[in-house]
Amino acid sequence: MSTNDKAKLYYPNGHEETSSQPNYSGGYPGGAPPGGAPQYPGGGYPGGAPPGGVPQYPGGGYPAPQGAYQGGQPPPTQGAYQGAPPQQGYPGAPPQQGYPQPGPPQGGYPPAGAYQGGGAPPPGPGAPPQGSTPPQYQGEMPGDDVDDNPNAVPAQATAPPLEKMDNIGGYANVGFSGGMLPPPSYDEAMQGPPPERQNVANVPTISEQDAREALLKHVAEHCCYGKGAAEDLKYMDLKSTSAFHYTLETFAEGRQTAWAYEPYTGQVIDGPMNGQAPGPWDIPAQASALFANQKIDLEVPHTASVKPCHTCFASGFIRCHRCMGRGRVRCTWCHGSGHRTVHRGGESHRERCTWCHGNGRRRCDTCHGCGSITCTSCAGYRQLKCYIKLSIIWTNHTVDHIVERTPLPDHLIRGVSGQTAFEETYPRVWPIQHFPDAEVNDASRNLIQQQQHPTERILQQRHRVRIVPVTQCLYKWKNTDSDYFVYGFEHKVYAPNYPQQCCCGCSIL
Repeated sequence: MSTNDKAKLYYPNGHEETSSQPNYSGGYPGGAPPGGAPQYPGGGYPGGAPPGGVPQYPGGGYPAPQGAYQGGQPPPTQGAYQGAPPQQGYPGAPPQQGYPQPGPPQGGYPPAGAYQGGGAPPPGPGAPPQGSTPPQYQGEMPGDDVDDNPNAVPAQATAPPLEKMDNIGGYANVGFSGGMLPPPSYDEAMQGPPPERQNVANVPTISEQDAREALLKHVAEHCCYGKGAAEDLKYMDLKSTSAFHYTLETFAEGRQTAWAYEPYTGQVIDGPMNGQAPGPWDIPAQASALFANQKIDLEVPHTASVKPCHTCFASGFIRCHRCMGRGRVRCTWCHGSGHRTVHRGGESHRERCTWCHGNGRRRCDTCHGCGSITCTSCAGYRQLKCYIKLSIIWTNHTVDHIVERTPLPDHLIRGVSGQTAFEETYPRVWPIQHFPDAEVNDASRNLIQQQQHPTERILQQRHRVRIVPVTQCLYKWKNTDSDYFVYGFEHKVYAPNYPQQCCCGCSIL
């Protein structure tokens, strides 16, 4: 190539630049900008000087806009993370290995609301971590590979340390497991003469026809029973008696307190700054129905506070329980060898495992290779709302006594209906003294004395006496004397000695 051709190639304008025209490193395409511009030390504006010219700046470069940072590391903006900068950060700062690893805070818990975990900081108080993938776990790893265990159970949520809870007046001894609180002293129910009680009426009796129909119905309910005996038996006597069922119900209220916690998602916090917490028995509550077991949980006012999560150290993530933080598990198809032996055409061939692509390890399906999962205590929100929970338990304590003087088992009386002789409901009931059977009167007095419940407040008591008819049916069938019982208004039958309990041709396998 000739010298003229080279000149044309490098100088499209047809002439060589002279010393009167400043030299720009890299310059604008086609040479210097029109009109010329002074030279800037340090290389100046990239590609040459800007149009119009600007004053020189030490260190070279184009001036920063008004309000911009003027050198060194930029100052942290308000609310920005204060830890070490990431790799390839601002000029002049030494490269760091990512953000600091999550770990226990020094000297107790950090101030409420302060972010202390690893990874990117949250966008605001109470917000969950951004993104669907947790950060790579960087804690202590096990020394060997981890077998894949899809049935591994994640760690259960644990209660925060009790010593980190606030000191609430009147709740000094409250723990995370509640205990029944004795009620305050209150006036006993007015004790006076018992109300007038009516005489006990007699219950109806049954006839032979009723007794036979009840026995036939009982036989029909048993597939192996023969009905010939029920149809042909001859009644010798029907002895009608009455069973007495005394029942005492005591409806009482118990209260217990315990510390509770839940993920803090930005809900309103009613803390001690709003006033003094009321006592556990000063909070009003009413049962929805009397003589029915119920339970409600309430937050004690002015006891709530926000604490950083103790399980994940306010990072929102914990180590994966399946891969133990590695992100990978040993391949179960090739047992970690990366190869499998297959038999083809009568010969054995060693092939690369297609399940793990010959690596011997697979990505953990639980954490998707990150080694971390969402914290089970704070659900990834990094903070916990701690408060005192009041549990109000209404319990209907029921005791009874049965008076039955036949061979009929006493427990059968509870399952049938009868005639209610009387029923009374008062804050405190008086023992029965007028009943014709003295055993019922004694049972009433003893059971009422036993129902004290010192850790509960008795709200109402109710007692009743039911009279259940019982008939002993004496019969004769094929020179065999036996009996059965008919009891209750439903005419239930108790016949353990029924003669045809296995019909002809019936076989039990």
